[in-house]
Amino acid sequence: MKTIGIIAEYNPFHKGHLYQIQKLRSDTQADFVIAAMSGDFVQRGKPAVYDKYTRTRMALDAGIDLVIELPVCFATGSAQDFASCGAALLDRLGVVDLLGFGSESGDCALLSKAAELLLHEPEGFAFRLQSLLKQGYSFPKARAAALASHPEVSAALSSPNNILGVEYIKALKKRNSPIKPVTIQRSGQEYHDTKAVDKDTLASASAIRNAIRRGDLSLVQSQIPSSEHTGHKPIPLFSDDLTGLLNSRLLQLFYEDGPDSFGRYADMAPELASRLKRSILEFASFSGRVMQLKTRGYTYTRISRALVHLLLGITAEQTACLKSLDYVCYARILGFRRQAGPLLRQMKKRSDLPLITKTADARRLLDPDRFSMLQTDFHASHLYQSVVFAKSGQTMPNEYTQSVIVL
Repeated sequence: MKTIGIIAEYNPFHKGHLYQIQKLRSDTQADFVIAAMSGDFVQRGKPAVYDKYTRTRMALDAGIDLVIELPVCFATGSAQDFASCGAALLDRLGVVDLLGFGSESGDCALLSKAAELLLHEPEGFAFRLQSLLKQGYSFPKARAAALASHPEVSAALSSPNNILGVEYIKALKKRNSPIKPVTIQRSGQEYHDTKAVDKDTLASASAIRNAIRRGDLSLVQSQIPSSEHTGHKPIPLFSDDLTGLLNSRLLQLFYEDGPDSFGRYADMAPELASRLKRSILEFASFSGRVMQLKTRGYTYTRISRALVHLLLGITAEQTACLKSLDYVCYARILGFRRQAGPLLRQMKKRSDLPLITKTADARRLLDPDRFSMLQTDFHASHLYQSVVFAKSGQTMPNEYTQSVIVL
């Protein structure tokens, strides 16, 4: 039995993802495909455009055999933390042979070379990196520039999916994992390209999210595979839908815990915390807050992640504790296909993680530190559901009443 794992957001699930699944399954002759998928908040520090159960159904409809939730503490983390958590989750399931991903290069050897360079830093790299960071470069740009003596690797690290691929390979190497990486070249639009495309071109997730925001149903319908099992019309969320909650949370922290508490939260660097304190009463939308805090040294994504962590109560102390527990404390199953029975049976035998299918069982299966990670996932999803309700009046099953999705 051969199983391939994919670390994904499916934000939203689209035909490019369908192509990736079919291509990886065909190239590797895998019997099963597992997705370790972000829940209701994603790595760029934003709410997922559709809720995690809608995206789970879409993934299962498209051929994924099993969807497991990537815990929100690291689903909203840096590329390194996102990759490390995903790799740890797939590795500890005990059934995954391959880790598949799309990349701009499509060259696994090149990405492996980049991973080795970053694991065993070349002479002068650390000094050059720190020098560039002090000059105000963002970390991604500073790292690529610090590798200027390795132009092929530096060029590869300028593309977002290559960067994630390198982080996946690094994470596997650090773990001495038996899982082998395999990549396919991305097809269609560039990752950040937001231009509208014709129905025969694979649009980027960014372009599809923009089309959803505009209400461009023709583009959305041409890019998102039809699903018979979504069950309801999902309500899309965007960053600025969090505005009211963020402003309320900031005021609560400011008056109850004091402005110095801002620096407790994951990704909230001292400079960002200081700027946030100064602008606390300059009310703005979520995206406006990001603009208030923007400096040359911090990307929009880094700032968005810091604000989402503050909103969700994810502290630097909590993430450090969870890293010491190897990033993952359980495998929360969101959904599976009925034909995945043999895979699930092998997981029960081989995984060293508790498999969570019923939330009522979680407190019995997890110690307090590990249970706190699951409660953070619950908090994130319930907050997401409250925003859906505020925006549309639509209610959703909560984390205690929602059943595992079986197709």
